[in-house]
Amino acid sequence: MGQTIGQLEKLWKKPILRVVGLMSGTSADGMDAALVEITGSGLNTKVKTTGFVSLPYPDAIRAEILRLASGTEGGSRDLCLFHFLLGQLGLEACLAVCEAAGVAPSEIDLVGSHGQTLYHLPAAEPYAGRQVRGTLQLGEASVIAEGLGCPVVSDFRVRDFAAGGQGAPLVPYSEYLIYRREDKTVALQNIGGIGNLTLLPKGGAPEDTLAFDTGPGNMVMDQLTERITGGKQRYDADGALAAQGTFSPELLEWLLSDPWLRLPPPKSTGREVYNAAYVDALIARSLEIGLSSVDILATATRFTAECIGIAVRDFCSVAPDLLIVGGGGSRNPTLMAYIREVLRVPVLRNEDLGLDSDAKEAVAFAILANECIQGQCNNMPSVTGASHPVVMGKISL
Repeated sequence: MGQTIGQLEKLWKKPILRVVGLMSGTSADGMDAALVEITGSGLNTKVKTTGFVSLPYPDAIRAEILRLASGTEGGSRDLCLFHFLLGQLGLEACLAVCEAAGVAPSEIDLVGSHGQTLYHLPAAEPYAGRQVRGTLQLGEASVIAEGLGCPVVSDFRVRDFAAGGQGAPLVPYSEYLIYRREDKTVALQNIGGIGNLTLLPKGGAPEDTLAFDTGPGNMVMDQLTERITGGKQRYDADGALAAQGTFSPELLEWLLSDPWLRLPPPKSTGREVYNAAYVDALIARSLEIGLSSVDILATATRFTAECIGIAVRDFCSVAPDLLIVGGGGSRNPTLMAYIREVLRVPVLRNEDLGLDSDAKEAVAFAILANECIQGQCNNMPSVTGASHPVVMGKISL
């Protein structure tokens, strides 16, 4: 116990911590690792990103993630092996970002690892005679702790979940620390596999922050692209395929009839909804209408933009002065053009502010890890619906 406390005391006394944040998202395209220097905590947090890498998953690993995330495949043996495999991949990403930044692994003070969400059920369902809700993120943190010799904070979502929250989204905590403005209301839209929106009212306190999932981000577009290209492309690079088509108002109306889009926040969603079966139904409806492949993809791209429009118009308590888009979707010019058509506010990318869209979520988990070891509550009940603030994250030493 004394040795354990001693490890944390060393971190508490250091003015600057070198922290690696790890993120593996719903797109299941790879492991992101950001190396940051953090000073302070809470509202006094200062962050400087010094390195970033994204390690694409080999086809076999990505296929396994998608198989296990379907909810109908895999048993305890698969989950056991995947848990430790992802821990090893997390360690490899940590070593890769250290190499890229020219930092020795022994100089890393802390790691914050999101893991891979395999299933997320924020609404209770019948199970074994009870009504149960749950969320599952895997990726054994002890593998990383052993490899680097430093504490690792992981499995963030479950503590908020236990307090009645949805355990999502979590990035708004770091967004409040980094992006809040006294003179402007800022909206931040992340477009990963799932889209999520954060609203930071000008001069607002943490409890004024609003954030929630907006619906599919890249997830549906990515699945369609893989099918259109026979698996040769995982995503629509530069929105080039969608740009060849025209979105169908009839199919778009069908997509927008999704009742989830009208649910008020807090709300979150994932691959449990916008999965292969969803895309099957989308394609079947498209064929009834007589659409080409590129028209289907163009409509799915427009759908992501319209979901963001609904979120801003219907659920934001105050109209944003600007929207900052991050995540992989921000590199899709066709999608960005649709977003600008749908919204009547200035739309920027993180890069327009000198920030890295790709690194944003990994940086967030570095910040959340720092808050955890400092004993700071790092959820936002106004966002997740939790009954009270909690310290999220499990510490592996």
